[in-house]
Amino acid sequence: MKFVSLLLRSAVLCNAILLPVCCTVNSGQPAENSIAFDSLFVDKSYHIDDVETNPGYSLQIKFTYPADFENKEILEKLQRQFIGSFFGDTGQALTPADAAVRYIEDYINEFKEEEKEYQAKIEEHDMHSDKTWFTYEMFRSNEIIYNQDDLLSYAVRVSYYTGGAHGAYNVYNYVLDIKTGQYVLENEIFKDKYKEELSHILVDEIVRMNEVKDAQELETIGFFDVNEIAPNRNFYIDETGITYTFNEYEIAAYAVGSVSVQLPYDKIRHLLRREGPLAKIAFR
Repeated sequence: MKFVSLLLRSAVLCNAILLPVCCTVNSGQPAENSIAFDSLFVDKSYHIDDVETNPGYSLQIKFTYPADFENKEILEKLQRQFIGSFFGDTGQALTPADAAVRYIEDYINEFKEEEKEYQAKIEEHDMHSDKTWFTYEMFRSNEIIYNQDDLLSYAVRVSYYTGGAHGAYNVYNYVLDIKTGQYVLENEIFKDKYKEELSHILVDEIVRMNEVKDAQELETIGFFDVNEIAPNRNFYIDETGITYTFNEYEIAAYAVGSVSVQLPYDKIRHLLRREGPLAKIAFR
């Protein structure tokens, strides 16, 4: 895999993106965090026996990560969090480029093991007529959503297919406190005993989004038990509010897809801690 590693490192250098930094703002306005970001891009594909009509895999990675920050100790923590949420915990001790190389190696090795099974089934059952069941696809990307007021919020998007009727698409949201390098948790944002009322607010917003008359009618259009809908810790923040994402099959059937629910601060301000990490945004 040395060739892959060199190719990836070249891609990192060629695709590096340094975002502009703003350190001076007017009083009362959001303060931009002085973090610079780099990006790396990987696009790999493979067909069994190098025959284009044979099944294989397609792997695409678009990874943006903190590359520079005045506090180097915090920078290291932020990078570990980004790498862990994107490539998995096993890569957290590596550089972004090395974590990507390891992820690619693991993905290819896993496919190669599956390829042995595929070849055996082809020989046993002559299954050349239907090869789609062994087509693999993986697309991973992330996006910086908010980078102000000592908070850094981002989303990781994963789309994959491993045969069958359809693929899957999931979104995982994160909020980081750049004073500590740690994730911001729900119970740090909200007051005690917030979950029941916040659940009602989430359901009411989903009702509004789907233009139905009440919560029970949601169950007629593909949602599961509405009484089970509750904050799931999968949220991002921006200057307007908190957005929760419910992935496929989490609260509704596959046909409904993932559900994103944006809650403006004015609807949930009474549930927020005034001394919490969102205070500067929500009570501005």
